[in-house]
Amino acid sequence: MERSEHHLMSNLFLVLVATAVCIHGDNQTAPFHVGVLLDLDTLVGKMGWISILMAIDDFYDLHRNYTTRVVLHARDTNNDIVQAAASAIDLLENSKVKAIIGPQKSSQAIFLSELADKSQVPLLSFSATSPSLSYIHTPYLICTMLNDSSQVNGPLSSIIEAFGWKEVVPIYEDTEYGRGILPYLIDTFQGMGTSIAYRSLISLLLTDDQIMKELYKLMTMEARVFIVHMTPPIGARFFAKAEEVGMMSKGYAWIMTSGLSNIVDSLDQSVIQSMQGSLGMKLYVPKSKEINEFSARWKRRFQQENPLDQPAVPSIFEFRAYDTAWALAIAAEKVGVEKTHLQKSLSNSSSTSLDTLSSSTNGPKLLEAILNCRFGGLSGQFHLLGRELQSSTFKIINIVGKGERQLGFWTPKYGISRKLNPSIKETYSTAIDNLNPIIWPGETSIVPKGWQTPVSGKKLRIGVPIKDDFQEFVKVEKDPITNAITVTGFSIDVFEAVVQSLPYAISYDYIPFADVQGKSAGSYDDLVYQVHLQNYDAVVGDVAIIANRSMYVDFTLPYTETGVAMLVPVKENINKCSWIFLKPLTWDLWLASFAFFLFTGFVVWVMEHRINNEFRGPFSQQIGTVLYFAFSMLVFAHREKIKNVLSRLVVIIWLFAVLILTSSYTANLSSMLTVEQQQPIVSDVNQLKMSGDYIGYQKGTFEEGLLKQHQFDERKMRSYNNPDEYAEALSKGSKNGGVAAIFHGIPYIKLFLAKHCTGYTMVGPVYKAGGMGFVFPKGSPLLPDISRGILNVTEGDIMVEIEKKWFGEQVCLNEGNTVSSNNLTFHSFSGVFLITGTASASILFIFLTQFFYKNWNELKIVGQNKSIWQTLNASFKFYNKKDASFYIFNTDKIVDEDSTVRVNGKQGSSITFSESVDNIDDTSSFSYSPDVNSSFQRRNTPYRIGNFTNTRTVSGGDRLGNVETSPHL
Repeated sequence: MERSEHHLMSNLFLVLVATAVCIHGDNQTAPFHVGVLLDLDTLVGKMGWISILMAIDDFYDLHRNYTTRVVLHARDTNNDIVQAAASAIDLLENSKVKAIIGPQKSSQAIFLSELADKSQVPLLSFSATSPSLSYIHTPYLICTMLNDSSQVNGPLSSIIEAFGWKEVVPIYEDTEYGRGILPYLIDTFQGMGTSIAYRSLISLLLTDDQIMKELYKLMTMEARVFIVHMTPPIGARFFAKAEEVGMMSKGYAWIMTSGLSNIVDSLDQSVIQSMQGSLGMKLYVPKSKEINEFSARWKRRFQQENPLDQPAVPSIFEFRAYDTAWALAIAAEKVGVEKTHLQKSLSNSSSTSLDTLSSSTNGPKLLEAILNCRFGGLSGQFHLLGRELQSSTFKIINIVGKGERQLGFWTPKYGISRKLNPSIKETYSTAIDNLNPIIWPGETSIVPKGWQTPVSGKKLRIGVPIKDDFQEFVKVEKDPITNAITVTGFSIDVFEAVVQSLPYAISYDYIPFADVQGKSAGSYDDLVYQVHLQNYDAVVGDVAIIANRSMYVDFTLPYTETGVAMLVPVKENINKCSWIFLKPLTWDLWLASFAFFLFTGFVVWVMEHRINNEFRGPFSQQIGTVLYFAFSMLVFAHREKIKNVLSRLVVIIWLFAVLILTSSYTANLSSMLTVEQQQPIVSDVNQLKMSGDYIGYQKGTFEEGLLKQHQFDERKMRSYNNPDEYAEALSKGSKNGGVAAIFHGIPYIKLFLAKHCTGYTMVGPVYKAGGMGFVFPKGSPLLPDISRGILNVTEGDIMVEIEKKWFGEQVCLNEGNTVSSNNLTFHSFSGVFLITGTASASILFIFLTQFFYKNWNELKIVGQNKSIWQTLNASFKFYNKKDASFYIFNTDKIVDEDSTVRVNGKQGSSITFSESVDNIDDTSSFSYSPDVNSSFQRRNTPYRIGNFTNTRTVSGGDRLGNVETSPHL
């Protein structure tokens, strides 16, 4: 019993001691003074302040044993930079703060960052997002919110690319926050090929009437894609006025940056109603139990602290404010155990309060502790890499009804996607299909084109050239009574057909490029440059697409043929030469062909000589047979029968080569006798340069610069005004005051040839050119639609009808007839000769190999004990003999003894019989004149009927003399 009482007393004593320690510990916590600079009369300021208070309370409820306690000193900056600076100095000097949360605005943060560096007091802003904030020169400035440049290079550019908009208008407030994003917009869009049509700068001091005036100005412009980068107070006013003037309607596209999108849930319903159909980007915070619990507590506390304000919903700003205060409390505990003090700056007596600003000796440690903080916060992982948060996930929203509607997500890895973590998708994408359906302004699902004719009724000012020549392209006429201008022509009709094919209407007026006398006001280069000077909205006419013009304007796709050609006279070239049949082939090809004819004949002779009587006989007869056999294949089938299989293969291959040669020869000779009857006097540009002849070009066109660029002598260049001058100059010739050739675009030359069909022709194109196109300003949103319209018109029947209307159906037979028939060379047929030569040589090698293998023993006996020359001579004599084995087993018709052959012939006809036995060349013959349809019988002897030779087997060396035969009925 005493032991139990003793044990109970011991436990009670321990509890009392622990309680005393805790009480003593509470009394010993060191206050860590922290300043808070916010615009407490704004929605973002009020919401951020609630989050900071809750963060400090929650942190020390969870960490009661910490030895430091963050003590907050709030100051209202009243939306003023000077007030923010004064409040910061007060906090540093009087409240001795070790760190400052805030300020709220980027412009205030830039100014106060200098104070932070001077005093070595960290400045943590959860809402300053301007890219102009520098962390290199002001190391004590820490921004815990994502930089605005990340959304420009991320979801914003992806959205613009997804919908293919080529022109946008940024609308931004005249603050550091608003202006800071502009350089990044320009750089990013320029890389995408999207231009900024206009920059709308909205001052915070503008009245509602002034805002409406700016909106009316925007309505008069062509661009219909607006990027709104504003803080909530000015943004709410702006959208309300935009709805009032009718700009939240069909055809417009509005995109809000995260500054507005992040707190859209807390905006008044009237403001949300004015934003209907707009798109937005907000930082994505995954839903969790902690977020839901915090949001509920936050709403209750906000309502308690601000009972007169409408209920609000915490956004990413509030989550960042909460995490920022939490991180500061962690860092304070790490450095707060040491004695901290402020050291006065040394200064003279006349220095200001800024000069005497104290600096914290513990500031560097506190800064390092904050930067090294890493924990899972409400807004995600809190980790400051390089003093700023890294790129994060954005949610793309559509303002519909009473709030936002989720369209999809943007992530650095996948780009735009409907789901946050697609399981199938592996590549970065900016496809529209990856977003949910969008309700655009005007409650339509039709994607805005991004451009349309201004509602003010402004018409496009389209410049047209004044022409004295080739008026089929553009013709400007002025009514002398009404002074009304009428513009017609091929180019005009093409442009109007293209405009009619567009899915929307365009209003325009033709404005002639004329001086006060009604004449042309300059060259085509001058006319095109007027678009760059914004004197014209476009130029329509026969304007050539060339490189130097494209430096300051954009061209559509060409609607005519491309290239520059030469217009030259033609000369009669009826060739009366008796030896024209030799011209299709060059001498080297003639000689090569002759050589291969002989070679093929020789190869066939070698393989047929021992087995074929057609290739035997006296030497002169054999030479004739070889030549006759080789060349007869050109025109008809040879008479000699080929018996060796290898010989037949050689002949087949050679016939293939002969077919190619004869076909090419025939085609080229036909061309020389027909096509070349009219040939251009000049067919090559280099020929003109070498001869030094005069050349011409159309006055005021780009051909002058083109010829100079290709090193033509300017002293040999003459300009002309119209087609009649062309004809006269070409008729005179270069030596008589005219020119040898005129350089012009292919469409002009074809039009000239349609009227001057004889005596001239076109050579080329000799230089590349882009053809004719329509001119628009750089980055014009009309350009892609007009180019697509040109494709639709040129690929259909409309273009054919327009050409018939202005150029007629006359076709000049000489047009483009500049191709001369060049002689065929050996190089052109080297492959054919290689094939047939290689094949013939290979087959001859096979034959000789077989011959030597078969007769090697006899050849050794023949050449035994003889000199080389005697051996060769003896071998040739051996080769010259008939091949008896072939005659024994040949497949010709054999007439056996006592066989009867019926001969159908006329009475009195003669039948010749010949005899050849073994290798003996002696023959005997006789004639017999049978009766009609008579028969005769031969016994055991060879004979020839017509071209058929029949042999019998003769044993030994029997010689037969004259053979007699008697009729056998």
